Amino acid sequence: MHSAVFLIEFGAIILALGLLGRLAGRFRFSPIPLYLLAGLAFGEGGLLPLGASEEFVAIGAEIGVILLLLMLGLEYSASDLVSNLKTQYPAGLVDCALNALPGAGAALLMGWGPVAAVVLAGVTWISSSGVIAKVLGDLGRVGNRETPVILSILVLEDLAMAVYLPIITALLAGVGWAAGGLTLAIALGAAGLVLFVAVRHGRLISRFVSSDDPEKLLLVVLGLTILVAGLAQQLQVSAAVGAFLVGIALSGEAAEGAHTLLLPLRDLFAAVFFVFFGLHTDPASIPPVLLPALALAVVTACTKIATGYWAARRAKISVKGRWRAGGALVARGEFSIVIAGLAVTAGIEPRLGPLATAYVLILVVVGPLTARFTEPVAQRVALWRRARAVATEAVTGTIPAPRDGLEKSRPHTEAEAEVHDPSGRTPTP
Repeated sequence: MHSAVFLIEFGAIILALGLLGRLAGRFRFSPIPLYLLAGLAFGEGGLLPLGASEEFVAIGAEIGVILLLLMLGLEYSASDLVSNLKTQYPAGLVDCALNALPGAGAALLMGWGPVAAVVLAGVTWISSSGVIAKVLGDLGRVGNRETPVILSILVLEDLAMAVYLPIITALLAGVGWAAGGLTLAIALGAAGLVLFVAVRHGRLISRFVSSDDPEKLLLVVLGLTILVAGLAQQLQVSAAVGAFLVGIALSGEAAEGAHTLLLPLRDLFAAVFFVFFGLHTDPASIPPVLLPALALAVVTACTKIATGYWAARRAKISVKGRWRAGGALVARGEFSIVIAGLAVTAGIEPRLGPLATAYVLILVVVGPLTARFTEPVAQRVALWRRARAVATEAVTGTIPAPRDGLEKSRPHTEAEAEVHDPSGRTPTP
């Protein structure tokens, strides 16, 4: 009887996730908020609380985190990471300062303590690579000049997780400074060793893993990833970091083949992970934190836009591209939930999970909108301010009033030239 109930419950979850994914695809937006809402519906205090299948969902959620980080590592080669680290680290530092501090400050203002402050700093810091990559593809901006800047920031955020997650794991476990320092040293040493080996001997590793048989390739890569993740967790480093390092170590045909084979598994277990996070959040606990979550979302949306604008300006991208870069970085998603999930499991602050859920729900919906509309809105505001300034100068007699409200005789500034550029592409500065 227990087995039958388990099958019914788990089958209902998977079916519901499939239908929600199709619904999100029809409207061309991320399914993450729908998965979180499904978890709220199936959890305690929801419409259909689960019982028999919750333990299995927890295991599936852990596998989902591992696969998320593995696939993320497969996206980058070790040489790309090293190159980005050398050239774009100032943008990474600005990104961390502008977006982590609001989260930490909010936690301290609410009296949650320093550990919760470090956790919430990570929640507000890390953008959603998956959502942003999909939005860039949907908007046809993959070839734009600002896109490498966006991707560089995302790469640096992902690489920073190899340092941040072990720190969080140690803090949540309540270990002392000595044990925490040892954990961080192990994580940094492992990351450095993997990058060194991958740069020097990446082809040998990929040749060892690679196979013409998809079944053998899938088993070897999946088994290696889960094994390394388990060893990393045993060392208090974080299973997610171990999976990420395995992804970085693979390259070439092995990485491409593993990516194709693991993509459906990743999508399945990642969806289960978002549901699991929702299961541990009581829907009744969200309204009390909705206002702080909304305020934090507004502040960090602005700081992300500022981050992208600054990084694109540093790369000598024109004004339109700077606004597009900033608007594209707003979305939060999988990493924010992973970080908050660690804190929820540790039980450090009962309101942290609901606030993170509301925060991600807001920004995963707002993110695609800011990516699409930040640049045209900024251009309209700039034109309005320019027209108002010209009208004011005409009234005060500084210059003759032009007939159409804008001076056409003088050369356009860079921003004005972009407004009149019909191609929509960022011109070469």
